[in-house]
Amino acid sequence: MNSKPILIIPGEKKSIFFEIFFKSIKSLTFVCPLILIYDRKKVYQESKKYNFRKKIELINYEEIFKKKLFNKRIYLIDIEYRNSLNYNQNCFNVAFKLIKNGLSYKLINGPINKSKTLKKKYLGVTEYIADNFKQKKFAMLIYNKRLSVCPITTHLPLSLVSKKITKRSIIEKVEIVNNFYKKFLGFNPKMAIVGLNPHCESILKFNEDEKIVKKTVKILKKKKINIKGPFPSDTIFLSNNRKKFDVILGMYHDQVLGPMKTLFEYDAINITLGLPFLRVSPDHGPNEKMVGKNKSNPISLINAIKFLDKR
Repeated sequence: MNSKPILIIPGEKKSIFFEIFFKSIKSLTFVCPLILIYDRKKVYQESKKYNFRKKIELINYEEIFKKKLFNKRIYLIDIEYRNSLNYNQNCFNVAFKLIKNGLSYKLINGPINKSKTLKKKYLGVTEYIADNFKQKKFAMLIYNKRLSVCPITTHLPLSLVSKKITKRSIIEKVEIVNNFYKKFLGFNPKMAIVGLNPHCESILKFNEDEKIVKKTVKILKKKKINIKGPFPSDTIFLSNNRKKFDVILGMYHDQVLGPMKTLFEYDAINITLGLPFLRVSPDHGPNEKMVGKNKSNPISLINAIKFLDKR
């Protein structure tokens, strides 16, 4: 085996994943073997639907460590679909076993309906995967070469965010992001962090931006981390401001993901940092309303495959 394979879990049965997957494979050149983990009937049905003629080779899970996997080929581990209950988790479990047994360190998952798959036990897929590998320190990075963003808190109700903003939580996320850039991208990123409150001001006696964020930035600078802030979130994404940074960290999910998606739309990927492997997903959901219309943009999945194919 010349290159470690990329494991791919398509996700929800009713989603745009197979449309963008077959569009992606037709438009890019990849080296690593690709291993789909899904129901073979669905995979072959979708391949015919989108007139995909490249061979998808069925491979037995029990024999996968004995079989030579060739570069530039697509393989399929059949996970029979009987009902939606726990199906995606079954697919993830197979991928987790392959990763833990050393077959691969690269994973892509398609769009997942969190309320169906995770059953409110986890805030999101990021937390679900981290828990399965007993990782308590992790971060969500929405990555684009020109600019990336990272929320300190992820899929958390807004009323709970301020309680989770601590010096420790900020330092943890910043260090994880900084280490990722140094290890996988080869440079120290220039980072900005935004405040929690509008204009970094508060009418209350306790101002999180002054008491927590500002003091934490000073601590991080002493650690030789290139970070500035806090900045007001309503101006940091202006063109003359954002071009000074590689990463902007926000206090909560939509504070930085909203501007990011406005700027780049689908031209970004979601990377979970802090895991013992690389997990990437396209930066969009199942988009059930677009299923079957053949109008979905595959750029995010293309970027996900390209990113892992180089590593």
